[in-house]
Amino acid sequence: MNTRIALFSDIHGNTTAFDAVIADSKKENVDDYWIIGDVIMHGGGSTEIFDRIYHLKPSVWVKGNWDDLFLYIYSKKEIDINDPSDIFIAKLGIDLLSKMTQQNINDLEDLPLHVLKNINGLNISISHNLPNKNYGRDLLPTEKQKNFDLLFDTNNADIAIYGHVHHQMMRYSSSEQLIINPGSIGYPFLKRKNLRKSGFSQYAILDINSKGVPQIFFKQVEYDVDKEIKEAMSLGLPYIDVYKKMLNEGSSKTHDSVFLKSIENKNTYLSEVLNYFNFISKEK
Repeated sequence: MNTRIALFSDIHGNTTAFDAVIADSKKENVDDYWIIGDVIMHGGGSTEIFDRIYHLKPSVWVKGNWDDLFLYIYSKKEIDINDPSDIFIAKLGIDLLSKMTQQNINDLEDLPLHVLKNINGLNISISHNLPNKNYGRDLLPTEKQKNFDLLFDTNNADIAIYGHVHHQMMRYSSSEQLIINPGSIGYPFLKRKNLRKSGFSQYAILDINSKGVPQIFFKQVEYDVDKEIKEAMSLGLPYIDVYKKMLNEGSSKTHDSVFLKSIENKNTYLSEVLNYFNFISKEK
């Protein structure tokens, strides 16, 4: 019999978009859910994102780089207080700490980087980025073929599924193994304005029939961006202007030091981060 799997990646705390995608997936009569990482950080969604995932009962859930970044803040790992990106990440993490349950945090810590599944005779590799590395720019859509071949470097899978780059994509390895990226639920990225419309969330459905023949369906689901922004504002989301730009413009501001610093200077984020990490006053 056919197995239909909804592939959810890069939710990034966007509860409004996540609800729209879940509702759409129910109409598609999927049999299973696979969560490809980055469930929190940027949007204001926290424990409610976890509650929705728990309800879906996914058979696969791997850890994303932003999930790890939250855990770094939780563990008070070292940061560069002179880097606006580090202050941005730290402030987002600190804000989430009071909203997450200990069970949520424990579940994040326990997530694997990589999972192998066999569905109807097909071996499938699932990771947020590379199987041994959930961060970096190795697998951006325009990168070299050899980078994508690394998805199969430690396994002999027929299909590799990854997220991280916020682009829907299907391509092949040099050995013609299938590579799938379901895109991003939270905020897709796309520089081509005519192809990227604000207020659409991405996911994919992998359908494998009883003979092991795969089909992939890329989905774009409309949701209420204004509602999501209002919800984030009501939650007091730090760096709300960054979130607005990512939702409306489809581009990352995580490493835009000038923009991040301008927001930092208008708020008390730096002092709050310094206080959390117990930096002495002279470092301010």
